[in-house]
Amino acid sequence: MKNTFLKNYGATLLLLVGLVVGGVLGAALGDGARVLRAPGMLFLNLVFMLVVPLVFFSVAHSLVVMQRSGAVGRILATALGVFLAMSLVAGVFSFGFMSAWNPFTRILGQGGDAAGSVMAEGVDLGDALVSALTVDDFALLLSREHLLPLILFSALFGLAVALLGQKAALVERFIAEGEAVVIKMMDLVMKLAPIGIGCYFADTVGALGGQIVGDYFEIFLVVCAASAVCYLVFLSLYALFCHVPLGRFWKEMLPPSATAVGTCSSAACMPVNMTAARRLGVSDKIVDGIVPLGTNLHKNGSVVTSVAKVLFALYFFGAPPQGLGGAALVIFLALLESIVVGAIPVGGMTGELLICAVLGLDPSFAAALLIIGTICDIPATLLNVAGNLAAPLLVQRLVPVDKPAK
Repeated sequence: MKNTFLKNYGATLLLLVGLVVGGVLGAALGDGARVLRAPGMLFLNLVFMLVVPLVFFSVAHSLVVMQRSGAVGRILATALGVFLAMSLVAGVFSFGFMSAWNPFTRILGQGGDAAGSVMAEGVDLGDALVSALTVDDFALLLSREHLLPLILFSALFGLAVALLGQKAALVERFIAEGEAVVIKMMDLVMKLAPIGIGCYFADTVGALGGQIVGDYFEIFLVVCAASAVCYLVFLSLYALFCHVPLGRFWKEMLPPSATAVGTCSSAACMPVNMTAARRLGVSDKIVDGIVPLGTNLHKNGSVVTSVAKVLFALYFFGAPPQGLGGAALVIFLALLESIVVGAIPVGGMTGELLICAVLGLDPSFAAALLIIGTICDIPATLLNVAGNLAAPLLVQRLVPVDKPAK
């Protein structure tokens, strides 16, 4: 039991210990904590070096795997639509919830106005979209500052490989093995995360004061509350839409939920989610194709946490979202970051770096966003897993197929 607990939570606990120690040192040393910035930046730079190959191999391979998933035609299209719709619901609700219970006003402008140009009025939307999604030279793709164009290029590359089939078998193998190598490299680097992030956090607390710790705690409470509403209310509504009795639905939801809290891993919950979906009457064709795909690409809990990350960044740099345009930017970035987190194993702060790249922020700020992801990991995983039991039910409702024999 002890070994299982350490296996599931060891990395998260070590990172939390690093944050606590860093926070204490930062509060005690004040400006003197600046000396800890160097080891923190050393860790961040190691991560930055691996981001480009990690994104390329992982996104390209994800497209190949998706094409081989067995979910074809209308089922796959419906599943992707369901994933997007559920993520949009989580994103829109979370933005509204966090606008009403707003823990970000206390940090408004503490980092200057680096994000001001993103939210400025008069920005040409077409030019902004072109610059965000594309670059005018292949060499510019090889930079963490252009993650969106890199993701688009990688997705097109993976799709082309999948469509070519046997003609590109060697390239497909290269992508798969390249992904495995880069993931292992990132895994080795992330073992230094408790020290690196701890040092960075100490420098942050030393510069901004101990109040930032309380700010993070309130953000954690807001994310937990928003996740609880999504979990209890929206999942129940999805079940009712699918004509599944609530008692039966929540009875089958309990094992995946308990597994999510116990393992803090969406992948570890996939088998129990597949079993629960079958017990709720979902076709094997949908279960076998959609649940594994959703485990990687559909993460409602990550959307909720990502909304908090984007709002934290915007408020910290003095650019709170205004009007529908600001809300759309926050929700779009949150959805995009949640997909990146799912498509790229081990993450390596890729989602946080994506937020920084789109908002034009210093990449080192990704470490501050990673702290939010770390402290909100359990509620995010719970909602991710729960959403991936509701998703196949919705697909079955929208695309009727033969149900498994009872």
